[in-house]
Amino acid sequence: MDDSEELESSDPGHKETAVTASVSLSGQVMIPEEFRQILGISTPGYVLFRETDDGSVVIEQVRSPAEMEGFAARTGEASTDKAASELLHEKRQSDGVGYDEG
Repeated sequence: MDDSEELESSDPGHKETAVTASVSLSGQVMIPEEFRQILGISTPGYVLFRETDDGSVVIEQVRSPAEMEGFAARTGEASTDKAASELLHEKRQSDGVGYDEG
C-alpha cells in the first residue's frame, strides 16, 4: 500500500507530500519515484539515513564515485597525502552531512 497525501506545512503556500510505503520482512522499503527524483537518487545506488538533533530522520543521496571524480581538484586539495576517503569524510563533516562511523 503506497498512499500519497498532501499535508499542511508551517511554510505558507507550501504543501508537504507524505507517502506511506510498506516494509518487507527483510526490512526493505521502496523509495517512491517522486522522492527519488527530488533527492537525485539513481538506481542502483545508496542513501544515507541520518537522525537530526530534534529526532527527525533525514534521507540523503550518497554520491557515486563517478560524481565524486575531480572532488579534490575542485576543492583545492589536489596536492595532499590524505586518502580520498579521509578527504571525503572531512568534506562531509564540513558540509554538515554527518553519519555514524559505528
